[in-house]
Amino acid sequence: MISAVLPTYSRADLEFVKGEGAWLTEADGSHFLDLAYGIAVNSLGHAHPDLVQVIKSQAEKLWHVSNLYEIPQQRALANALVANSFADTVFFTNSGTESCELAVKMARKYWFEKGYPDKSEIITLEGSFHGRSSAGIAATASEKMTKGFGPLLPGFVNIDWTDHETINSTISDRTAAVLIEPIQGEGGIRVLPEPFLRGIKKICDENDVLLILDEVQCGVGRTGKLFAHEWVGIEPDIMMVAKGIGGGFPLGAVLAKENAASGMTAGTHGSTYGGNPLGCSIGLKVMDIISDPNFLHDVNRKAKIFHDGLLELLKKNTSIFEEVRGKGLMLGLKCNVKNIDVVKEGYSKKLLTVPAGDNVIRLLPPLTITESDIDEALKKIDSVMTALSQ
Repeated sequence: MISAVLPTYSRADLEFVKGEGAWLTEADGSHFLDLAYGIAVNSLGHAHPDLVQVIKSQAEKLWHVSNLYEIPQQRALANALVANSFADTVFFTNSGTESCELAVKMARKYWFEKGYPDKSEIITLEGSFHGRSSAGIAATASEKMTKGFGPLLPGFVNIDWTDHETINSTISDRTAAVLIEPIQGEGGIRVLPEPFLRGIKKICDENDVLLILDEVQCGVGRTGKLFAHEWVGIEPDIMMVAKGIGGGFPLGAVLAKENAASGMTAGTHGSTYGGNPLGCSIGLKVMDIISDPNFLHDVNRKAKIFHDGLLELLKKNTSIFEEVRGKGLMLGLKCNVKNIDVVKEGYSKKLLTVPAGDNVIRLLPPLTITESDIDEALKKIDSVMTALSQ
């Protein structure tokens, strides 16, 4: 008999009742070090006092009114994002999946309004993940995501990653945009090389094609910059954001340059819950904290400590892990054993990690993780390595 909760997840037999900082507590009092963080969502850790206070304060005033009216909190957060990014305008969503839907619509509507309705194809990369909507799975194009859900939404061309020649030969007079993640999260913490990212930007500019960046997982301070593309010195035309921007509250956004967003006029898109006063109040506090250069400097400092510690562990034993990947506090360990075995062994050591493609486990701690917590994480990973080696 089917469970009351639709069984689309293979859930671990763990139930958490409380969280604080980098730690979660089960009902029996067991403490787990959380390097999963809701899959890179709880950017400031569990129960961050500033976010708790914002939620309490706003919840006593107003939660939701819809986008039929002006929302001061939404306007303030949009202004903060515009001030700290390439963008001229922002639309708020509830998730990364919704952000993907709008990014696709925005790119296609842009060309339609310019008089090129056939310019609708979007080039994506193998190994990508852009959510589980009809557009998202069509963009990803992997069998795991698409099997049984056909016919797929047309208009997506999926190519091998980091191949300039393939992109050049794939662009045609039907190409509307290129959609990529600067760091593939679900794909296995695969960092797109800087020359490749710059090359894609150059190709888009030369061919009058829009560049869409999916920074749902790698954005909002995760890599040590507010947005991952800042490391490369390029700017997209459209960018998808979610996960960390809400610090655990469902919140997403699409950021765009004025020209790219020009087709999205009144009535062309909407969201009942998107940009509500409660969510935007939280997002504004998250932005206030994470956009601080001193905060980002500290993220990079701690990321180096963690990265160097992982490299030292690999020197001791390469039978379990073969490579450390990632940037900032978006890290991955390429496994020589099944990654799910590593995740499960972590449970026994009171450690939470996330599996990903390419037989990788993801380490996605809060950006507020302490040095002592990093030391504890390294000890637990070491004990996982030892147990699996035996």
